[in-house]
Formats: sequence, structure tokens, C-alpha cells
Amino acid sequence: MIDNTDIKILRLLQENAQLTFKEISQKINLSVTPVHDRIKKMERDGIIEKYVTVINKKLVNASLMVFCNITLDRQTKFNFSEFEESILKFPEVVECNIVSGGYDYLLKVITKDMESYNAFYQQKLSVLPTVAHIHSIFVMSEIKNTTVFAL
Repeated sequence: MIDNTDIKILRLLQENAQLTFKEISQKINLSVTPVHDRIKKMERDGIIEKYVTVINKKLVNASLMVFCNITLDRQTKFNFSEFEESILKFPEVVECNIVSGGYDYLLKVITKDMESYNAFYQQKLSVLPTVAHIHSIFVMSEIKNTTVFAL
């Protein structure tokens, strides 16, 4: 169970995971050792899953973002499992979620450009045996993209 102090620590780490224990301790007015112990406990408990670097996609030539709504040919346990196993192997897919409504999955795909997306679409995604329909939505401008959420 986390308390208000843990939440303060998590908020700070969401904004900047490179903060030192000392910097965090100064910001929340707690000594370094309890801050260290709390963070290590949250890591062990799985509350903190990992630390990552957020990369500017445009500066590394990965500027096309596409959301793909996927419908499977049949909604069976086997089809879901087969699709998910395949999707996990595609580095272009940065998010995959089962959704309700008119589609089965929502994918977030990032590629270099339209040509590379087309290759991904034709050579990887559309050839999956369980896929019946793909609806691609191309992002024209990213307004907000954050890993921070309210605690």
C-alpha cells in the first residue's frame, strides 16, 4: 500500500526519473535513507516497473505515428492469443490494447514515413491470419504525449 509520501515521490519520478535520492529528499522534506528505502520497496512491489528515456521521434527519423483499429476474423481465445503473440514481435508497434466497441484492438504504430508504414502494413500486419480488418488513422500533429498521469 502506498501513502502520501510515496505519491509525492512517484509524482517527482514521473516528471524526471533521473532525480537523485538526495534531490527527492530535499523536495519532499525527508531524509535520503527513507526516500531510498521507499523507492526500492516500490520497485520490488512492482509499483515502479522501469525507468525509460523518452526520445524525440522527429529527431531520430521516426516521425509517422499511426493508430490502427484491428478487427479479428473471429473473437476466440486462440485468435486473440495468436494475434497478441505476433504483435509482440513487431518493433513498430509501441502500444497494443484490447478495446471495446467496433474493433478488437487499438495499436499505436511508429515508423519512419509512409513508405515504411506501408511495408509494415503489407508485409507484417495484413498478413496475420486472424486479422479481418485494419483501419489506419494517421496522426497529423501530436498535441500532447506524456507518460505522466494523475496520482
